[in-house]
Amino acid sequence: MATNEIIKPYVIGLDLGGTNSVFGIVDSRGEIKATTAIKTQGYEKVEDYVNAAVEALNIIINQVGGIDTIKAMGIGAPNGNYYTGTIEFAPNLSWGHSGIVPLAEMFSKRLGGIPVGLTNDANAAAIGEMTYGVARGMKNFIVITLGTGVGSGIVINGQMVYGSDGFAGELGHTTMRPNDGRLCGCGRKGCLEAYCSATGVARTAREFLSTSDEPSLLRDMNADDITSLDVSIAAGKGDALANRVYEFTGEMLGESCANFAVFSSPEAFIFFGGLTKAGDLLMKPLVESYNRHILPVFKNKAKFLISGLEGSSAAVLGASAIGWEL
Repeated sequence: MATNEIIKPYVIGLDLGGTNSVFGIVDSRGEIKATTAIKTQGYEKVEDYVNAAVEALNIIINQVGGIDTIKAMGIGAPNGNYYTGTIEFAPNLSWGHSGIVPLAEMFSKRLGGIPVGLTNDANAAAIGEMTYGVARGMKNFIVITLGTGVGSGIVINGQMVYGSDGFAGELGHTTMRPNDGRLCGCGRKGCLEAYCSATGVARTAREFLSTSDEPSLLRDMNADDITSLDVSIAAGKGDALANRVYEFTGEMLGESCANFAVFSSPEAFIFFGGLTKAGDLLMKPLVESYNRHILPVFKNKAKFLISGLEGSSAAVLGASAIGWEL
């Protein structure tokens, strides 16, 4: 085993997000030695995506000494199945929403037959936090990813929760508004993801703008072009409507966390992803809502933390940890 580690000192970690795919080559100490990225969308077929990914990967693989230095690859992906290495009916992937994609096998074949493991992207982020981030030493916590969608990685008694089929823990698709809820990318209505993802925040802003005459900096923009970043910037400048968007979002996230707490009693909720850059604009109403909705027996027990790992580092490192296990 030691000889093998010397010969093959690196693994590849892939954080496959709804917008970007970030690759890292990681050593056994968790140091990312080289990175690259491609756009996730814009490919008609998964084969086209894999071709673009391998082309980008080969450049950084050569930087660390070639494919013979790579032990394995780990992938964190939406709707990723840890048991089968497949992506299954991922609603936010243009090439992966209508069927089962054997992505681990496809990468393995293109990378000289190295072992490739795959799991849900939020699970990868949770593994990264547990190994390198704010969850070090914790055995019970929930990571909630706030990006293009809303994902979750659940750790109970020190173990990732995968369930019987590999898909346990899709908390972003819990129903928060059963009556007249927004249509979610998964095809259901009222999902948490439809409201509390980055795209959900932008949808909320557009709704607030269309249902009131309230002055707002956001009215200077084309409504269809508004992003969660625009809402955050406007809120930071004191824009009342933008602040209400984050109050609405935080309220729902807090309510959902109060629901999640009753089944796993986590010591922490850890928030990861671009939307967390809003800071207290999101976290203050979130914690206030949680405290209003939580059962008394769970009150004042859970911490609310924002990932301290920059960018996609947590997910890349988490994905790489899967590779080290192979």
